[in-house]
Amino acid sequence: MTGISEILLLILVIACIFILPRMFQGKSIPQKKDGRAMLNRLPAKTRGGIVASIVYPLLLALYLKPWQGNGVAFVSYGIFPVFLIWALVWIFSARKK
Repeated sequence: MTGISEILLLILVIACIFILPRMFQGKSIPQKKDGRAMLNRLPAKTRGGIVASIVYPLLLALYLKPWQGNGVAFVSYGIFPVFLIWALVWIFSARKK
C-alpha cells in the first residue's frame, strides 16, 4: 500500500509544480480550442500515420502474442518502430519550419 501512496504523492507534487504558478500569476488561462476543429486541420498523411501507429502494434500483438512470453520481441518489433518513426517525423517537421 505504501507504493501506491508514494506514487500519488509524486503526482500531487508534480501537479502542484505546474498548477500553483498559474494560480499566483493572476493571468487567465487561454481557452482551449475545440478538438474537432484541430482534427479537421490534420493532413491526410498525419491521420494515416496515427491510424497506422495504432493498427500496426495491434496486428503485431496478434501475431507475436506477447502475453505468451514474446514481450521483448513485441516491444522491439511493434512498439519501438512506431516511436522511432514518430520521432523522425517530429525531427523532419522541425526542419521544414
